[in-house]
Amino acid sequence: MIISVASGKGGTGKTLVATSLVLSLSDKGRVQLLDCDVEEPDAHIFLKPTFTHSEVVSIPIPRVDEEKCTYCGKCAEVCAYNAIAVMKEKVLIFPELCHGCGACSYLCPEGAISEEGKEIGVVEFGHSNGVKFVHGKLSIGEPMALPIIRRVKQHVDSEGIIIIDVSPGTSCPVVEAVRGSNFCLLVTEPTPFGLNDLVLAVEVVRKLDIPCGVVLNRNGVGDKRVEEYCHRENIPILLTIPL
Repeated sequence: MIISVASGKGGTGKTLVATSLVLSLSDKGRVQLLDCDVEEPDAHIFLKPTFTHSEVVSIPIPRVDEEKCTYCGKCAEVCAYNAIAVMKEKVLIFPELCHGCGACSYLCPEGAISEEGKEIGVVEFGHSNGVKFVHGKLSIGEPMALPIIRRVKQHVDSEGIIIIDVSPGTSCPVVEAVRGSNFCLLVTEPTPFGLNDLVLAVEVVRKLDIPCGVVLNRNGVGDKRVEEYCHRENIPILLTIPL
């Protein structure tokens, strides 16, 4: 069973809910927390795991052999991310745009492109009071969160209950982290911003065909529009947390 805990808006208490859920389930069987908020992982602050080992995460970046290159431009043509520009007698590589797909090296007619690993972050493993803990950490200045999220999710414990702490928002890292979940908890607050971002988050999980429910944090601070929206959309409010 994989339960992802997400929120369209930051600061709603998503990580608090995720870690509290882990602790409440820890005496009922095998539980694992995957912190996929790799740009700002902070579940470890709540669970205080003992870390045992780590893995470096790298992506392949193209390297051009100028002696073999004929500057035909095929590599730039096939790059979907504009990470390569071919000049008259120069090939420019933009590593910060490269997604490491390998299309340029595979399709280079002269075999002039090789790949070298670029470290973008790390995945750390630990445990806390019987709870297995895995989180990813994107290196400062690196834009590519998805490879680290994928690496974290490779270590899912297939026999236990898995709680995934997802980054806030509705962008690509959220989609990658939530994908494959059996259920998604959406943590929100009863404010106009909370409602706006909840609507966006619901659209995402519905596109992914993942059932969802809402945790309403700071209940009483705003109005009833979040509750009215959930009622209209047949989304269960599973928990309310008073301010």
